[in-house]
Amino acid sequence: MLNNICIYLFIYVFKIFQFSQRCSYECFSGVFGDTDVVSVMEGDSVSLNTDVTEVQREDQILWMFGPKETRIAELYKNSIDMFNSNERFGDRLQMDNQTGSLIIRNTRRTDSGLYKRQIRSHRGNSDKTFSVTVYAPLPVPVVTSNSSICSSSSSSSVSNCSLLCSAVNVSAVTLSWYKGNSLLSSISVSDLSISLSLPLEVEYQENNIYSCVINNPITNQTQHNINITQLCQPCAGSVHQKSAF
Repeated sequence: MLNNICIYLFIYVFKIFQFSQRCSYECFSGVFGDTDVVSVMEGDSVSLNTDVTEVQREDQILWMFGPKETRIAELYKNSIDMFNSNERFGDRLQMDNQTGSLIIRNTRRTDSGLYKRQIRSHRGNSDKTFSVTVYAPLPVPVVTSNSSICSSSSSSSVSNCSLLCSAVNVSAVTLSWYKGNSLLSSISVSDLSISLSLPLEVEYQENNIYSCVINNPITNQTQHNINITQLCQPCAGSVHQKSAF
């Protein structure tokens, strides 16, 4: 009788152990300890680190992507499994067999999103989220003049010119006007891919140095040393009238 009880108890404990091992991945609730924000330029590679110096044989490291927590890579018992069912990444994913870190090569805008990492080990469990944003290369902003709204005062010899700084098909950027090192104005756009423009009224033939800058969190492009006299023409009848260029 006692032997039967011991056998049943052993089977019960063993089944609980099997379930817990399976549940460590399949039943994970999705609550993560902390989040790292990662920015990368499109086309570059990025490494999502596990903070593990060296993976032990019994360690289990699982990487997931997106709101559905789609499995994309796993390391267990020194064996790496890249889940081929995910066509989003193709062969651009790599997993370091020493640390379990995930490397994304030749990043694309569609790689932006949440990456979740689970570590199951006899030393303890660890969960972490990486918020990755892939930014498109920035265009150099284009500066043009709008002579149709150039104006001059009847009581003054000053002619004004309206400049327009523009960038096409941009998202998550800020467009800014500077006079020297001083910020004059700026406009920002979040995730939508749109054409962005920012006007600036200047005095014709003034000697100030203007520049237009477009930037995102990791890089910028600048249209330097804008020549006012080349871009602008004085209004008709102005004492500074100049032939068209």
